[in-house]
Amino acid sequence: MKKLLIANRGEIAVRIARTARDMGIETVVVASEADADSLAARSADHVTVIGPAPATASYLNHDAVIAAALDNGCDAVHPGYGFLSENSSFARKVVDAGLIWVGPDAAAIEMMGNKSLARESARKSGVPVLKGSDGPLDPGADALEVARGIGYPLVVKASAGGGGRGIRFVHSEDELLETIEMARGEAASVFGDPTVYLERFVQHARHVEVQVLGDGTNFIHLGDRDCSMQRRSQKVIEEAPAPDLPDAVRETIRNSSVELARECGYSGAGTVEFLYDPINHEAAFIEMNTRIQVEHPITEQITGIDLVREQLLIASTGSMSVRQEDVHFNGHAIECRINAEDPDNNFFPSPGRIQAMEWPSGEGIRVDTGVEAGSVVSPYYDSMLAKLIVHAADREAATAAMLSALAETHIEGVKTTIPVHKTLLARPEFAAVTHHSKFIETAADLMEAQ
Repeated sequence: MKKLLIANRGEIAVRIARTARDMGIETVVVASEADADSLAARSADHVTVIGPAPATASYLNHDAVIAAALDNGCDAVHPGYGFLSENSSFARKVVDAGLIWVGPDAAAIEMMGNKSLARESARKSGVPVLKGSDGPLDPGADALEVARGIGYPLVVKASAGGGGRGIRFVHSEDELLETIEMARGEAASVFGDPTVYLERFVQHARHVEVQVLGDGTNFIHLGDRDCSMQRRSQKVIEEAPAPDLPDAVRETIRNSSVELARECGYSGAGTVEFLYDPINHEAAFIEMNTRIQVEHPITEQITGIDLVREQLLIASTGSMSVRQEDVHFNGHAIECRINAEDPDNNFFPSPGRIQAMEWPSGEGIRVDTGVEAGSVVSPYYDSMLAKLIVHAADREAATAAMLSALAETHIEGVKTTIPVHKTLLARPEFAAVTHHSKFIETAADLMEAQ
């Protein structure tokens, strides 16, 4: 690999460019007209504008992205996360154009992208799964009978869903049929696929996940993370390793995630996500994300392994540089996703120009960002400004370090979620690891505590 097209924007584009540069790989980043002078555009060796601001006309335009790669003499494409990163059709087009796709092949993306099929693959690999319908729910099936066999509450999930979308909760039988029809309509509209399946709902579940790497022959894990602090199914705070997991559960999710990667013949970085029931001490498969995750830095901090470097090595040479015996865990890491949103106005997006920006520095502190003072936060894209990461000897020290780092962070010109992070990290539920994926919505006093 000599020249890499980065088919993304913001902090992940900056992040990929940094590692590629360290590996001696020339980089080209695509940009919309709104991002032509962004930090990401200036972080790469070259930038090529591929369309107007709306993502559908730029970052999601298959032909424009591939043409940019070919016109610039690139031999590989890294999709980052979001946008086209889990689009199997785009992955095939990249390969058909004679380019290297930095990620798993299209078949693996499709296998894991269909949530009901992924669930079946997980079951075959020995990955624990929640009680649910066997595969997609047949439109002609007796849904009431299937649901009785699962029990309430349950969730109706779009087979093609992901990122917290395509999920509807059912608390009693009289809600079921109407909810299924609504879910099918929503799935057809949003994902182009009306199929849904049913799954048991775990109350007060934590969200834990395992980072895996594969090169088609060797498959390993790089430990686990906890991403339970979420707002409307969007992660807010992540940490590694996952705290307060029984050893048996940790071993099960790590080892079974490796087996799932093996079942897929997986190549690249992937994340296997689980719900953990802290009452019954059971974990169950949710989905597998076939890309680099937003929260990958916390795994890097506790292992010392550059995941983007491994992605590029696997794509270019067919082999990763580490084996399971090379993976060692050190300390605890926490990441806060800092968004340009107004917590006092129901987290409404806060676009605008950043007038001033000051980040903390020091041992154990890392900032991954795609903006700087003077940058314009566009209303067209995700509102995340940066990821603030700390690494310390243990969870208590990491929490204290993150609170100090947040206090030293100053951003002017747009509203941010920093006050929310401070509040959440100071909560006794976070310290005691009694929070769960619905904690923010159910803690009525949460915003009053700011």
